[in-house]
Amino acid sequence: IQTADSALAVGLLNLNFYKITYLSDSLKVKGILIEPKAEGKYPCIIANRGGNRDFGKWTDLSAAYFLGQMASWDYMVIASQYRGVDGGEGTEEFGGADLNDVLNLTKVLEQLPKADTSRIGLQGGSRGGMMTYLAIKQSCRFRAAAVIAGGADLTSSIKSRPSMETGVYAQLIPNYEEGKEEALKARSAVYWADEMCPTTPLLIMHGSADWRVDPAASLKLVSKLTEYKHPVRFILYEGADHGLREYRSEMLAEMKRHFDHYLRDGKPLPNMEPHGK
Repeated sequence: IQTADSALAVGLLNLNFYKITYLSDSLKVKGILIEPKAEGKYPCIIANRGGNRDFGKWTDLSAAYFLGQMASWDYMVIASQYRGVDGGEGTEEFGGADLNDVLNLTKVLEQLPKADTSRIGLQGGSRGGMMTYLAIKQSCRFRAAAVIAGGADLTSSIKSRPSMETGVYAQLIPNYEEGKEEALKARSAVYWADEMCPTTPLLIMHGSADWRVDPAASLKLVSKLTEYKHPVRFILYEGADHGLREYRSEMLAEMKRHFDHYLRDGKPLPNMEPHGK
C-alpha cells in the first residue's frame, strides 16, 4: 500500500482495524470495523461488498485499501462479509434475507462510543450496490448513499452474462426455479425506484466499458429516479471498467464530496422541482 499510495499508508496509521462477529437473524456473521484512533464522534459508512460467497470478500488488503480509504476521511466504516462467508453462519441469498446482515450493522454501530448514529450512510459496489438499493428501499435511516457499478437489473444481466444465472442466482436465491421472475425483480431497483427513500441522496457511478454489470441498467435506473424526483447524481466514466480503475482518484474524490456534503455536514437536500429563470 505504501508503494501504491504513500498518503493513504500514512492515513492508515491513524486508524484502528477490527474483525468482528455480530448477530443477524440469530446468526453469527463476520465483518470488518475501522475507526479513527482519535477520540470523538464520527459519522458512519456501512460499506457493502460485491461478489458472492468467497469471491469478492473483504481481505486484509482490500479492507485496508478501500475501507481504510473511507475511514481516513474521518468516518467510522463497517462492513459485512454476509452470512455464510469467512466462517460466518448461515447461507447468503444474494439480496434475500442477507439484506438483514447490512441493516443489522446499524445495531452494531449503536454500541460503539465513537459512532454518531444520527449520521449513517451507505456505500456499495457491484452486488453491494444492489444491497445498497435494497437497504434504501427498506429504511429511511440513511443520510446518503454512493454506488459504484451497482446491479440495478438482474433480469437484463442474465442476457449479458448468462453465467450469472447458472453460477450465482440459481445457486444462491432460494426456490429460484419456482419463482425466478419474482425473485429477480425483487432484487432489481429499476422495478421499484419509486419505493427508495426519497430523503437518501444517491451518487451513482459506472464505467461505460464495464462487462460485469451492464451500465445501461444504471442509466435506466437514473432515468426512473429522475422521473420520481429522487436526488441523484450520476457519472458515467468513459471507457472505465467495472472497478473504475481508470478513474480511481476521481471516483474516490466524488464519493468523499458526496458523503462530506450530506453525511458529515448535513447539508439540505436539493430542490428537485423545476425552478430557475
